[in-house]
Amino acid sequence: MAKNKLKRFADLEEMQRVFQPASAYADRDYHLKGKWGAEIFGNNNPIVLELGCGKGEYTVGLSRLFPNQNFIGIDRKGARIWRGAKTINEEQVMNAAFMRAQIQHLGSIFDHREISSIWITFPDPQPQKTREKSRMTAPRFLEMYRKILVSGGRVHLKTDSFPLYEYSLQCAKESGAIIHVSTSDLYATLDTDAVLDIKTTYEKRFLSEGLKICYLSISWPL
Repeated sequence: MAKNKLKRFADLEEMQRVFQPASAYADRDYHLKGKWGAEIFGNNNPIVLELGCGKGEYTVGLSRLFPNQNFIGIDRKGARIWRGAKTINEEQVMNAAFMRAQIQHLGSIFDHREISSIWITFPDPQPQKTREKSRMTAPRFLEMYRKILVSGGRVHLKTDSFPLYEYSLQCAKESGAIIHVSTSDLYATLDTDAVLDIKTTYEKRFLSEGLKICYLSISWPL
Protein backbone atom coordinates (compact mmCIF):
# COMPACT_ATOMS: atom_id res chain seq x y z
CA MET A 1 0.00 0.00 0.00
CA ALA A 2 2.80 2.45 0.92
CA LYS A 3 4.57 1.70 -2.37
CA ASN A 4 1.36 2.37 -4.28
CA LYS A 5 0.93 5.71 -2.53
CA LEU A 6 4.47 6.73 -3.36
CA LYS A 7 3.86 5.98 -7.03
CA ARG A 8 0.69 8.03 -6.98
CA PHE A 9 2.51 10.95 -5.39
CA ALA A 10 5.13 10.71 -8.13
CA ASP A 11 2.41 10.57 -10.78
CA LEU A 12 0.80 13.74 -9.42
CA GLU A 13 4.05 15.63 -9.83
CA GLU A 14 3.94 14.93 -13.57
CA MET A 15 0.25 15.59 -14.19
CA GLN A 16 -1.15 18.76 -15.74
CA ARG A 17 -3.57 20.96 -13.78
CA VAL A 18 -2.64 19.39 -10.44
CA PHE A 19 -1.52 21.82 -7.74
CA GLN A 20 0.27 20.91 -4.53
CA PRO A 21 1.39 24.05 -2.71
CA ALA A 22 4.57 23.55 -0.75
CA SER A 23 3.27 25.87 1.97
CA ALA A 24 0.03 25.82 3.91
CA TYR A 25 -0.59 29.47 2.93
CA ALA A 26 -1.99 30.27 6.36
CA ASP A 27 -0.23 33.64 6.49
CA ARG A 28 0.17 34.62 2.81
CA ASP A 29 -1.76 34.31 -0.42
CA TYR A 30 -1.24 31.60 -3.00
CA HIS A 31 0.17 33.00 -6.24
CA LEU A 32 -2.91 31.98 -8.25
CA LYS A 33 -5.39 33.76 -5.97
CA GLY A 34 -7.71 35.79 -8.20
CA LYS A 35 -6.04 34.42 -11.34
CA TRP A 36 -7.42 30.89 -11.69
CA GLY A 37 -9.63 31.66 -14.67
CA ALA A 38 -7.08 33.60 -16.66
CA GLU A 39 -3.90 31.66 -15.89
CA ILE A 40 -5.13 28.07 -15.51
CA PHE A 41 -8.27 27.78 -17.61
CA GLY A 42 -7.62 30.64 -20.04
CA ASN A 43 -11.12 32.08 -19.72
CA ASN A 44 -13.46 33.93 -17.38
CA ASN A 45 -16.01 31.12 -17.06
CA PRO A 46 -17.57 30.37 -13.65
CA ILE A 47 -15.38 28.37 -11.28
CA VAL A 48 -16.92 25.60 -9.18
CA LEU A 49 -15.20 23.88 -6.24
CA GLU A 50 -15.64 20.36 -4.91
CA LEU A 51 -14.33 20.36 -1.33
CA GLY A 52 -13.06 17.18 0.28
CA CYS A 53 -13.33 15.81 -3.23
CA GLY A 54 -11.80 12.36 -2.62
CA LYS A 55 -11.55 10.66 -6.01
CA GLY A 56 -13.14 13.69 -7.63
CA GLU A 57 -16.28 12.08 -9.00
CA TYR A 58 -18.22 15.34 -8.84
CA THR A 59 -15.37 17.41 -10.28
CA VAL A 60 -15.04 15.05 -13.25
CA GLY A 61 -18.78 14.51 -13.67
CA LEU A 62 -19.63 18.21 -13.58
CA SER A 63 -16.80 19.11 -15.96
CA ARG A 64 -18.26 16.73 -18.52
CA LEU A 65 -21.78 18.12 -18.10
CA PHE A 66 -20.78 21.78 -18.25
CA PRO A 67 -17.91 22.46 -20.68
CA ASN A 68 -18.43 26.21 -20.29
CA GLN A 69 -17.62 26.15 -16.58
CA ASN A 70 -14.39 25.39 -14.73
CA PHE A 71 -14.08 22.89 -11.88
CA ILE A 72 -11.49 22.39 -9.15
CA GLY A 73 -11.48 19.40 -6.80
CA ILE A 74 -9.72 20.00 -3.48
CA ASP A 75 -8.62 17.43 -0.92
CA ARG A 76 -5.78 17.32 1.58
CA LYS A 77 -4.71 13.80 0.58
CA GLY A 78 -2.84 13.29 -2.67
CA ALA A 79 -3.62 9.59 -2.88
CA ARG A 80 -7.29 10.51 -3.06
CA ILE A 81 -7.14 13.11 -5.82
CA TRP A 82 -4.92 10.87 -7.95
CA ARG A 83 -7.88 9.05 -9.49
CA GLY A 84 -9.68 12.18 -10.66
CA ALA A 85 -6.45 13.85 -11.74
CA LYS A 86 -5.50 10.78 -13.78
CA THR A 87 -8.90 10.82 -15.51
CA ILE A 88 -8.78 14.48 -16.55
CA ASN A 89 -5.23 14.06 -17.85
CA GLU A 90 -5.95 10.89 -19.81
CA GLU A 91 -9.15 12.31 -21.29
CA GLN A 92 -7.76 15.85 -21.68
CA VAL A 93 -10.61 17.39 -19.72
CA MET A 94 -9.39 20.97 -19.98
CA ASN A 95 -12.00 22.60 -17.71
CA ALA A 96 -11.06 20.62 -14.58
CA ALA A 97 -8.17 20.73 -12.13
CA PHE A 98 -7.23 19.29 -8.75
CA MET A 99 -5.51 20.79 -5.76
CA ARG A 100 -4.01 19.24 -2.65
CA ALA A 101 -4.78 21.70 0.12
CA GLN A 102 -6.49 22.14 3.47
CA ILE A 103 -10.00 23.59 3.33
CA GLN A 104 -9.29 26.14 6.06
CA HIS A 105 -6.88 27.91 3.71
CA LEU A 106 -9.40 28.63 0.95
CA GLY A 107 -9.32 32.34 1.74
CA SER A 108 -5.62 32.41 0.87
CA ILE A 109 -6.13 30.42 -2.33
CA PHE A 110 -9.20 32.07 -3.87
CA ASP A 111 -10.11 35.73 -4.08
CA HIS A 112 -13.24 37.50 -2.90
CA ARG A 113 -16.10 36.57 -5.26
CA GLU A 114 -13.89 34.30 -7.38
CA ILE A 115 -16.03 31.14 -6.99
CA SER A 116 -19.49 30.59 -8.46
CA SER A 117 -20.59 27.59 -6.38
CA ILE A 118 -19.31 24.94 -3.99
CA TRP A 119 -20.06 21.23 -3.65
CA ILE A 120 -19.40 19.35 -0.40
CA THR A 121 -19.92 15.66 -1.09
CA PHE A 122 -20.06 13.18 1.78
CA PRO A 123 -17.64 14.85 4.18
CA ASP A 124 -16.53 13.25 7.43
CA PRO A 125 -19.45 14.12 9.76
CA GLN A 126 -17.07 14.61 12.70
CA PRO A 127 -19.77 13.41 15.15
CA GLN A 128 -17.78 14.09 18.33
CA LYS A 129 -18.71 17.37 20.00
CA THR A 130 -15.01 18.15 20.35
CA ARG A 131 -14.71 17.98 16.56
CA GLU A 132 -17.55 20.39 15.81
CA LYS A 133 -15.24 23.14 14.50
CA SER A 134 -13.81 20.66 12.00
CA ARG A 135 -17.16 20.00 10.34
CA MET A 136 -17.10 21.42 6.85
CA THR A 137 -20.36 23.29 7.45
CA ALA A 138 -19.30 24.79 10.78
CA PRO A 139 -19.85 28.57 11.05
CA ARG A 140 -16.18 29.41 10.40
CA PHE A 141 -16.28 27.48 7.11
CA LEU A 142 -19.62 28.92 6.01
CA GLU A 143 -18.22 32.42 6.53
CA MET A 144 -15.18 31.51 4.44
CA TYR A 145 -17.38 30.14 1.65
CA ARG A 146 -19.50 33.26 1.73
CA LYS A 147 -16.46 35.47 1.14
CA ILE A 148 -15.11 33.62 -1.91
CA LEU A 149 -18.51 33.02 -3.53
CA VAL A 150 -20.07 35.37 -6.06
CA SER A 151 -23.25 37.07 -4.92
CA GLY A 152 -25.94 34.41 -4.81
CA GLY A 153 -23.43 31.58 -5.29
CA ARG A 154 -24.67 28.34 -3.79
CA VAL A 155 -23.20 25.80 -1.43
CA HIS A 156 -24.45 22.25 -2.02
CA LEU A 157 -24.14 19.50 0.58
CA LYS A 158 -24.79 15.80 0.05
CA THR A 159 -24.41 13.53 3.07
CA ASP A 160 -25.62 10.23 4.48
CA SER A 161 -25.36 11.67 8.02
CA PHE A 162 -28.70 13.00 9.27
CA PRO A 163 -27.05 14.65 12.32
CA LEU A 164 -24.62 16.50 10.04
CA TYR A 165 -27.49 17.52 7.78
CA GLU A 166 -29.45 18.90 10.76
CA TYR A 167 -26.38 20.67 12.08
CA SER A 168 -25.61 22.18 8.67
CA LEU A 169 -29.18 23.37 8.21
CA GLN A 170 -29.14 25.07 11.60
CA CYS A 171 -25.76 26.72 10.97
CA ALA A 172 -26.96 27.91 7.57
CA LYS A 173 -30.06 29.51 9.09
CA GLU A 174 -28.01 31.18 11.81
CA SER A 175 -25.66 32.60 9.16
CA GLY A 176 -28.57 34.29 7.41
CA ALA A 177 -28.48 31.98 4.42
CA ILE A 178 -31.33 31.44 2.01
CA ILE A 179 -32.39 27.78 2.08
CA HIS A 180 -33.14 26.77 -1.51
CA VAL A 181 -33.47 23.01 -1.02
CA SER A 182 -33.49 21.00 2.17
CA THR A 183 -34.34 17.30 2.30
CA SER A 184 -33.36 14.35 4.46
CA ASP A 185 -34.27 11.87 1.71
CA LEU A 186 -33.08 13.22 -1.63
CA TYR A 187 -34.19 10.46 -3.97
CA ALA A 188 -37.62 10.05 -2.38
CA THR A 189 -38.57 13.73 -2.34
CA LEU A 190 -36.94 15.39 -5.36
CA ASP A 191 -36.98 14.87 -9.08
CA THR A 192 -33.23 14.64 -9.54
CA ASP A 193 -31.32 15.84 -12.58
CA ALA A 194 -28.00 14.90 -14.13
CA VAL A 195 -26.13 16.93 -11.50
CA LEU A 196 -27.73 15.38 -8.44
CA ASP A 197 -27.51 11.95 -10.06
CA ILE A 198 -23.70 12.05 -10.03
CA LYS A 199 -22.74 9.51 -7.38
CA THR A 200 -19.47 9.24 -5.53
CA THR A 201 -17.98 5.94 -4.41
CA TYR A 202 -19.23 6.66 -0.90
CA GLU A 203 -22.75 7.44 -2.05
CA LYS A 204 -23.00 4.22 -4.05
CA ARG A 205 -21.95 2.29 -0.98
CA PHE A 206 -24.37 4.12 1.30
CA LEU A 207 -27.27 3.55 -1.08
CA SER A 208 -26.42 -0.16 -1.35
CA GLU A 209 -26.67 -0.29 2.44
CA GLY A 210 -30.14 1.25 2.33
CA LEU A 211 -29.13 4.62 3.77
CA LYS A 212 -30.96 7.81 2.87
CA ILE A 213 -29.11 10.70 1.27
CA CYS A 214 -29.61 14.20 2.66
CA TYR A 215 -29.22 17.27 0.46
CA LEU A 216 -28.96 20.95 1.27
CA SER A 217 -28.57 23.90 -1.12
CA ILE A 218 -28.02 27.40 0.28
CA SER A 219 -26.83 30.86 -0.68
CA TRP A 220 -26.60 34.25 0.98
CA PRO A 221 -28.53 37.42 0.14
CA LEU A 222 -26.84 40.03 -2.04
